[in-house]
Parts: sequence; C-alpha cells; structure tokens
Amino acid sequence: MQVLSSLKTAKQRHPDCQVVKRRGRYYVICKSNPRFKARQGGVKKR
Repeated sequence: MQVLSSLKTAKQRHPDCQVVKRRGRYYVICKSNPRFKARQGGVKKR
C-alpha cells in the first residue's frame, strides 16, 4: 500500500478504483488490481 499526498491520480489509475473514507483516513481500493491500493491522511495517536 502506498501513502500518497494526493489521491486524485491514484483514483484515475484504473476504472475499478474507489475512494473510501474509514476512521478519518482516505483509502483507494481496487479489487481487480490490488497493487493500486493507497492511503492518505490520518492523525497519529500517542
């Protein structure tokens, strides 16, 4: 999984890619090609 500063390009990589928000983070998930997975954001907890 890649940690990206911008998910706009990651969303356009493949037609099956979806942007999902979970627990304050944004994820790009792609079921047909899992190597396109990406994550953005989130706050580090101490």
